[in-house]
Amino acid sequence: MPPHKPLPFDPIAEARRQWTAHGWGETADGMAAITSLMRAQQIVLGRVDEVLRPFELTFARYEVLMLLLFSREGRLPLNRIGVRLQVHPTSVTSAVDRLETRGHVRRIPHPTDRRAILAEITDEGRATALAATEKLNGTVFADLGLPEGGIDTLVGLLNEMRRTAGDF
Repeated sequence: MPPHKPLPFDPIAEARRQWTAHGWGETADGMAAITSLMRAQQIVLGRVDEVLRPFELTFARYEVLMLLLFSREGRLPLNRIGVRLQVHPTSVTSAVDRLETRGHVRRIPHPTDRRAILAEITDEGRATALAATEKLNGTVFADLGLPEGGIDTLVGLLNEMRRTAGDF
């Protein structure tokens, strides 16, 4: 449910109309696509944040927990976490700091590289990750508000956009 009363018109469609009226018609579709994508991201992030708030997690911290949960040994070097999640090392350090404070992960020395530190998921972190996933699966991931086949179409289009940008 939106935190505000829905508008009686689509503001992005109106922006597209204005874009064209101001002489930028050749880029109006691209502007509308990007603006729609950004607004959809705000909507989804709001839903995800609402679910994760009781677990005292952000989506970034949740991603770190899930990456560690899925790793073979439940631990990874901090630099590998950054590479896998495609985030800056400072963001990894911040997320791991917060997770460590909550008892969800612990830092341990790398067994063969004295310069590297591993983040290791704790039993508490594992339980929190699984509980948060159950909640996300039931309230967000199971219903994105798209028609039949819409998820596959959306993922395919976004994958193409990411591939073209050099994401993978």
